[in-house]
Amino acid sequence: QLQASGGGLVQAWGSLRLSCAASGRTFSRYDMGWFRQAPGKERELVATINRSGGTDYADSVKGRFTVSRDNAKNTVYLEMNSLKVEDTADYYCAAKIWPTTVYTYWGQGTEVTVSS
Repeated sequence: QLQASGGGLVQAWGSLRLSCAASGRTFSRYDMGWFRQAPGKERELVATINRSGGTDYADSVKGRFTVSRDNAKNTVYLEMNSLKVEDTADYYCAAKIWPTTVYTYWGQGTEVTVSS
Protein backbone atom coordinates (compact mmCIF):
# COMPACT_ATOMS: atom_id res chain seq x y z
CA GLN A 1 0.00 0.00 0.00
CA LEU A 2 1.26 3.45 -0.92
CA GLN A 3 0.25 6.71 0.76
CA ALA A 4 1.23 9.98 -0.87
CA SER A 5 1.20 13.30 0.94
CA GLY A 6 2.66 16.77 0.86
CA GLY A 7 0.66 18.43 -1.86
CA GLY A 8 -0.81 21.87 -1.52
CA LEU A 9 -1.05 25.37 -2.93
CA VAL A 10 2.19 27.19 -3.67
CA GLN A 11 3.17 30.26 -5.62
CA ALA A 12 5.23 30.03 -8.76
CA TRP A 13 8.95 29.60 -8.05
CA GLY A 14 8.08 28.06 -4.71
CA SER A 15 8.88 24.58 -3.43
CA LEU A 16 7.06 21.53 -2.16
CA ARG A 17 8.18 18.14 -0.95
CA LEU A 18 5.99 15.16 -1.63
CA SER A 19 6.29 11.96 0.35
CA CYS A 20 5.09 8.47 -0.41
CA ALA A 21 5.07 5.98 2.43
CA ALA A 22 4.90 2.30 1.64
CA SER A 23 3.79 -0.54 3.81
CA GLY A 24 5.52 -3.90 3.86
CA ARG A 25 8.99 -5.23 4.46
CA THR A 26 10.32 -5.39 0.93
CA PHE A 27 10.29 -1.70 -0.02
CA SER A 28 13.98 -1.76 -0.93
CA ARG A 29 13.29 -4.25 -3.70
CA TYR A 30 10.87 -1.94 -5.51
CA ASP A 31 11.48 0.57 -8.23
CA MET A 32 9.48 3.69 -7.48
CA GLY A 33 7.97 6.30 -9.71
CA TRP A 34 6.20 9.63 -9.44
CA PHE A 35 3.54 10.41 -11.99
CA ARG A 36 1.27 13.37 -12.45
CA GLN A 37 -1.97 14.09 -14.22
CA ALA A 38 -3.23 17.56 -14.94
CA PRO A 39 -6.90 18.23 -15.69
CA GLY A 40 -7.71 17.21 -19.23
CA LYS A 41 -4.28 15.74 -19.82
CA GLU A 42 -2.83 12.28 -19.86
CA ARG A 43 -0.86 10.94 -16.97
CA GLU A 44 2.87 11.45 -17.36
CA LEU A 45 5.90 10.00 -15.69
CA VAL A 46 7.76 12.66 -13.72
CA ALA A 47 10.62 10.86 -12.00
CA THR A 48 11.82 7.39 -11.13
CA ILE A 49 14.21 5.92 -8.63
CA ASN A 50 15.15 2.29 -8.89
CA ARG A 51 16.01 -0.15 -6.14
CA SER A 52 19.68 0.73 -6.55
CA GLY A 53 19.07 4.45 -6.21
CA GLY A 54 19.40 5.31 -9.88
CA THR A 55 17.18 8.19 -10.94
CA ASP A 56 15.60 9.50 -14.10
CA TYR A 57 13.47 12.54 -14.84
CA ALA A 58 11.10 13.89 -17.42
CA ASP A 59 12.73 16.67 -19.40
CA SER A 60 10.15 19.13 -18.12
CA VAL A 61 11.34 18.75 -14.53
CA LYS A 62 15.06 18.11 -14.89
CA GLY A 63 17.07 20.45 -12.74
CA ARG A 64 14.03 21.40 -10.66
CA PHE A 65 12.78 18.14 -9.15
CA THR A 66 14.74 15.59 -7.15
CA VAL A 67 13.55 12.10 -6.31
CA SER A 68 15.04 10.22 -3.38
CA ARG A 69 14.23 7.30 -1.14
CA ASP A 70 14.81 6.25 2.44
CA ASN A 71 14.53 2.49 2.61
CA ALA A 72 14.73 2.53 6.41
CA LYS A 73 11.54 4.61 6.44
CA ASN A 74 9.89 2.86 3.48
CA THR A 75 9.45 6.27 1.92
CA VAL A 76 10.16 7.92 -1.41
CA TYR A 77 10.28 11.68 -1.80
CA LEU A 78 9.88 14.18 -4.59
CA GLU A 79 11.48 17.53 -3.88
CA MET A 80 10.01 20.11 -6.23
CA ASN A 81 11.70 23.48 -6.63
CA SER A 82 11.16 26.44 -8.92
CA LEU A 83 7.60 25.32 -9.42
CA LYS A 84 5.74 26.53 -12.47
CA VAL A 85 2.03 26.94 -13.09
CA GLU A 86 2.26 24.04 -15.54
CA ASP A 87 3.36 21.74 -12.71
CA THR A 88 -0.18 21.92 -11.36
CA ALA A 89 -1.53 18.35 -11.25
CA ASP A 90 -2.44 15.42 -9.10
CA TYR A 91 0.76 13.60 -8.24
CA TYR A 92 0.85 9.85 -7.73
CA CYS A 93 3.51 7.48 -6.52
CA ALA A 94 3.77 3.99 -7.89
CA ALA A 95 5.87 0.89 -7.40
CA LYS A 96 7.04 -2.05 -9.42
CA ILE A 97 9.37 -4.89 -8.68
CA TRP A 98 12.08 -6.00 -11.07
CA PRO A 99 11.82 -7.44 -13.69
CA THR A 100 8.27 -6.14 -14.06
CA THR A 101 8.16 -3.20 -16.44
CA VAL A 102 4.69 -2.03 -15.48
CA TYR A 103 3.99 -0.10 -12.31
CA THR A 104 1.76 -2.44 -10.36
CA TYR A 105 1.02 -0.62 -7.15
CA TRP A 106 -0.39 2.88 -6.95
CA GLY A 107 -1.05 5.35 -4.20
CA GLN A 108 -3.82 7.89 -4.11
CA GLY A 109 -3.00 11.25 -5.60
CA THR A 110 -1.89 14.34 -3.79
CA GLU A 111 -2.90 17.61 -5.37
CA VAL A 112 -0.35 20.25 -6.24
CA THR A 113 -1.55 23.67 -7.33
CA VAL A 114 0.91 26.32 -8.43
CA SER A 115 -0.43 29.84 -8.67
CA SER A 116 1.05 32.66 -10.72
